Amino acid sequence: MLVLFIAVIGAAFSMTGEEDFDLARREILFRRIGHELLLQSGDSTSRVLPIKKVAENEHQIGFEHEFTFNSISLVNTTKRLLAQDPLANDYVVKVLNLKDSSVVYGYAVSQHKKDEIIACIGRKQPKAHYMIDIKLKPTGIITKKNGYLLGGLPFLAFVGFIFFRSVKPRRALPNNDVNVDLITLGSVVFDAKNRKLNINEKVIELTGTETRLLLIFAQSPNETIERSRLQKEIWEDEGIIVGRSLDMFISKLRKKLEPDPNINIVVIRAKGYKLEII
Repeated sequence: MLVLFIAVIGAAFSMTGEEDFDLARREILFRRIGHELLLQSGDSTSRVLPIKKVAENEHQIGFEHEFTFNSISLVNTTKRLLAQDPLANDYVVKVLNLKDSSVVYGYAVSQHKKDEIIACIGRKQPKAHYMIDIKLKPTGIITKKNGYLLGGLPFLAFVGFIFFRSVKPRRALPNNDVNVDLITLGSVVFDAKNRKLNINEKVIELTGTETRLLLIFAQSPNETIERSRLQKEIWEDEGIIVGRSLDMFISKLRKKLEPDPNINIVVIRAKGYKLEII
């Protein structure tokens, strides 16, 4: 019994360490949301301020300067990035105007589609000093952890027995389990799953290679991607790398992105390419 007690106490403190790791990882995802919103606004130099924790499951993303945002871009960006957090299934997002503390836009995301509340999609907000408030639905993990510590020796012994029989190392979800619905690039909505672009209500089909290529750019907008990396990730697994193949697919992608003049794939001499979003 004593051994089981010590083992379960150790497990509880181990859970605390995992929670700290999950929270740190979540803050990075929040910063990524802020980073992508600034890029979509055409700002690649100003800072995303340190993430502010205002409650147990509520954080705020602050910005150094004013910016503008499109509501559909904000919704798609938060859904895509927070899909990487297995505990962020249900949450409410509010956009606050710091000038008067008013809520200029908000929506609720849920793992149950019927419970989602998303309105006013597609409207671009005027340039202002905004703050993004994200409140996640509590998961109850902390309550369970306290129960392990306060439930008494018989309960701890039972949990310890179950722990030794069934515990498995936590592992991150593989990429295939992450549901990335849509990626917003300027006014372009990139549907990687269905290999499509939606530009001003016009649907453009993509090939498999074009989709893989654009997905690499979409994950690092306004950043230079080395030519060798693109060739390696797209063609090396097939055992063949053809020098001019990359140029040909870049040219095809440029043509399909032409309806949006604010997005383009540009050549960075002697380095590679960059998906430039103005």
